[in-house]
Amino acid sequence: MPPSLQSARPMFAFRNSYAQLPEAFYRLCEPTPVAQPALVKLNRPLAEGIGLELGDADEAVLAELFAGNCLPADAAPLATAYAGHQFGNFVPQLGDGRAILLGEVVNDAGERHDIQLKGAGRTPFSRGGDGRAPAGPAIREYLLSEAMHALGVPTTRALALVTTGEPVMREEPLPGAVLTRVAASHVRVGTFQFFAARGDTDSVRQLADHVIARHYPDVAAADNPYRALLEAVSQRQAELIADWMAIGFIHGVMNTDNMSICGETLDYGPCAFMDHYHPETVFSSIDRGGRYAYKMQPAIAQWNITRLAECLLPLIDDDEEQAKTSALEAIEAFMTHHQTAWLTRMRAKLGLVDEHANDQALIDDLLAIMATSQVDFTVLFRGLADAVADPGRADVRAHFTNEQAWDDWAARWAQRLQQDSADTGRQAALMRASNPAIIPRNHRIEQAIDKVVAHGDFSDFHRLDALLAKPFADPAPADRDWMAPPAPEERVRRTFCGT
Repeated sequence: MPPSLQSARPMFAFRNSYAQLPEAFYRLCEPTPVAQPALVKLNRPLAEGIGLELGDADEAVLAELFAGNCLPADAAPLATAYAGHQFGNFVPQLGDGRAILLGEVVNDAGERHDIQLKGAGRTPFSRGGDGRAPAGPAIREYLLSEAMHALGVPTTRALALVTTGEPVMREEPLPGAVLTRVAASHVRVGTFQFFAARGDTDSVRQLADHVIARHYPDVAAADNPYRALLEAVSQRQAELIADWMAIGFIHGVMNTDNMSICGETLDYGPCAFMDHYHPETVFSSIDRGGRYAYKMQPAIAQWNITRLAECLLPLIDDDEEQAKTSALEAIEAFMTHHQTAWLTRMRAKLGLVDEHANDQALIDDLLAIMATSQVDFTVLFRGLADAVADPGRADVRAHFTNEQAWDDWAARWAQRLQQDSADTGRQAALMRASNPAIIPRNHRIEQAIDKVVAHGDFSDFHRLDALLAKPFADPAPADRDWMAPPAPEERVRRTFCGT
């Protein structure tokens, strides 16, 4: 190792619990070095938050680290094993094909985080792939995951972005990159499925015990910890989907291998935020049947929870029928949890502090007229914050092709606002804290990627990264174009997987 990298080794104080599990859970492997790593972005606030000691390390050292050319001390690089249902079809072995888990760090608050390199080369699970990542998908995940964090949505995070100085071959040569991802863990529903499909109940139990200790310690004292684990995961996932729906986010590939067991948004491939609202919106280029459309996300999440329940049945009860009955109660509770969480978030978006019986109908009717008029989801809800004092505002009304439908709904909303215990100032503040002014628009993400691919120009990436860090603030006049919906010719209707 070059002398200049010796000082880099203590930066990560790894304590690797996953690597202590049996070897069936992973395959040991190391990153493949790259030719000319260059640091594009280091997320220093995140680094500090998870307890990394980066000090005054220069960019060359950091580039070597986050490209995988230099392994920190006590790293235990491995690729995790998992299976998964992909578009409803079960694949018994998937695993990390282009991601390598370096290890886990623990911060001063006792919080444990995985440090993973995406695009760091082949692993035993690569299935013929090169294990590399083009810059475009790495840029997309960096911007989207950090935007989701700023929006208050549980998510994996982006710690660093490094270019490799090597081309990645897809349909054409593309610049390569490595993204350093931080997660509470990378255990997925598909991780449980990997062992359940092999009839390996002992490994399912070991994995469940690991997850309980790491993410759900409160359920350990329950009468039936594994039944309690299923319900806890279900509730956390129900709340996560409500978060997505409330900001118009569509994951795009809600396969069981993309569902984190700890309730974080995982894997930003064919995902996007809606521009104009429609419940059947799809962005994934391979989702031709609409399985993962916006409106389907709660039902698909419940379907995924059912697959988790199937894995846990032998742990829940020795009597199979009793286990199924117990698990079914947790599965059926998903929609109750989701509906409660969704109503809470949508009431806040409309400035409603109290709970009234007709709130569901008020929300549903607004979404229906938004769909008919193809109203931009983010612009409309942000605009409503300005309309609290004047629900009939002309600039809001102008978004609707059926102005009478808007007028009728606005009158109902005005009446409901007056019935609320909060005053207008509090209602407006609640709405401004619940309705972002800026989101990672699909066309802006693609423009940033195009600049990098064509010219090596990261200026739009850095501009977006700065703006998306404060999504609820009113942008300065010079930045207002970044808020705007796309012109018809700018619309991005399909997004793609990064493999």
